Amino acid sequence: MKHAAIPDELKSLDERSRDIFRRIVETYLNEGDPVGSANLSRQLPQSLSPATIRTIMSDLEHLGLIYSPHISAGRMPTQSGLRFFVDAFIEVGDLPADERKAIETKVEEAGHSQSVEQFLTGASQILSGLSRGAGLVLSTKNEGTLKHIEFVRLDSSRAMAVLVTQNGDVENRIVNLPEGVTLSQLSEATNFLNAHIQGRTLSEAKAEISRQREETKAALDELSQHLVDQGLAVWGGEDQGRKTQLIVRGRGNLLEDVKAAEDIERLRHLFDDLETRESMMQLLDLAEEGSGVRIFIGSENKLFSLSGSSLIVAPYCDSNQHVLGALGVIGPTRLNYARIVPMVDYTAQLVSRLLK
Repeated sequence: MKHAAIPDELKSLDERSRDIFRRIVETYLNEGDPVGSANLSRQLPQSLSPATIRTIMSDLEHLGLIYSPHISAGRMPTQSGLRFFVDAFIEVGDLPADERKAIETKVEEAGHSQSVEQFLTGASQILSGLSRGAGLVLSTKNEGTLKHIEFVRLDSSRAMAVLVTQNGDVENRIVNLPEGVTLSQLSEATNFLNAHIQGRTLSEAKAEISRQREETKAALDELSQHLVDQGLAVWGGEDQGRKTQLIVRGRGNLLEDVKAAEDIERLRHLFDDLETRESMMQLLDLAEEGSGVRIFIGSENKLFSLSGSSLIVAPYCDSNQHVLGALGVIGPTRLNYARIVPMVDYTAQLVSRLLK
């Protein structure tokens, strides 16, 4: 897990201040409620008066670690306070043996799925069920090298373009045929493409045919040339050759304790963000910036800043340690960080292992 640098003034907090701050945060994470000086006085092992505790709380508030949500209310951690708590107080250890076994069993069960997508959906459900937040998995599919392309005529105006990769993946797309195109021209376009795409990725093939534009014009008539362009264009438009898919399970968990109108609006922003392609690419960027688990609290996470949510995310990789995607948990800032961080980390390790 990556830790942010802790400012010197926070490092210098004495033991009493750290203990009071820790109890305020832990109460908030467990119950979601502010804590008052009288309650803290009863919790603390040392004998401190409410007046002394209020003075310490005032100092913590001055440092920007806690705040009072209402007049005469107790104190709750600020976003900066939560970040300090995560970096300075949480000790992430191994998962308990029973939780490790439960994750292993569920990931292995998901691994028997018929497709990678079903497997990753299972991983998302696992994280949702164990965290009581929303589990999310971002999958990417890098371009494979091409083996064969063929046009299969469907009627006078349409054909199916069949693309086969070297690893056996097959994709079909419908293309519109130029008026008057003949079967021989379909065959001519197919042969020309297959002479230039084999062993190349789609983007490499498109670049090569574009580079040989004059040669293409000499080799093909106008209708066949149009078919060549169509055959490549129907697979275009993917960002940097990567197809992305965001799988989210357990959104209902985020609605369990929602009461206030501002909380409903916050979740609306979050659900909107989860639907955008830009969000998917940003999430992948977060995971690719470094190995291991990363924690984003509130507005630290530019992707979900308006929703005030926390995100715990880790990459999963192939056998060459190339990032294939990311998985994690998103939820309110009251997430149980100490429990969820090793859970996300271990799940990412298992998913990486099964995808190799």
